[in-house]
Amino acid sequence: MKDFTGKTVDDALVAASTELGKDVDHLNYIVKEEKKGLFKKSATITVFNEEDAAEFGAEYLKKALSALGIEITYTYVLEDDIIKMTIDSERNPVLIGKGGRTLQALNELVKLAVSNKFRHRYRILLDVGDYKEEKYDRVARIAKRSAKEVLKTHISVKLDAMTPDERRIVHNALSGWEHIKTESSGEGRNRAVTIKYVD
Repeated sequence: MKDFTGKTVDDALVAASTELGKDVDHLNYIVKEEKKGLFKKSATITVFNEEDAAEFGAEYLKKALSALGIEITYTYVLEDDIIKMTIDSERNPVLIGKGGRTLQALNELVKLAVSNKFRHRYRILLDVGDYKEEKYDRVARIAKRSAKEVLKTHISVKLDAMTPDERRIVHNALSGWEHIKTESSGEGRNRAVTIKYVD
């Protein structure tokens, strides 16, 4: 994060754009201070990027869990506009929760904290250990096995309800398959993917 000051917000943005070599339209910033006096005007903006958001989110989670007596380590990578964050602790099963529900809640908490801080929505995927990676592999395998069944029988198969990221795994795993179409239906936690045969 870096602060830039100018007579107006636009001036500060131009200064940031020049120094960072980025188009004004591609800058993520918040207005830190704006003074509109009779004789003196000034505006200060804070410019931030995904790296700042990832660092803030990981540290926020570390402090929140530390207050509950759970110490974690974390790593993160920035991939295709997604912040992929992995945390690890001696109490991973507690952080994952039944069916990954606690993990999902922690993911939402981090997303909210980051968007409140930076007033910008980032896609954040939180994992505990390799729980999600292993689950994604399992979900993709189930999707492919079900799609083969659909190709054979021409009968649609509705999978169990899944989280948005798991549904995305199903859609992506089957996106190139001929005669196969995937559709999400249902509300909230009951939203699920149906695999259909198409001519």
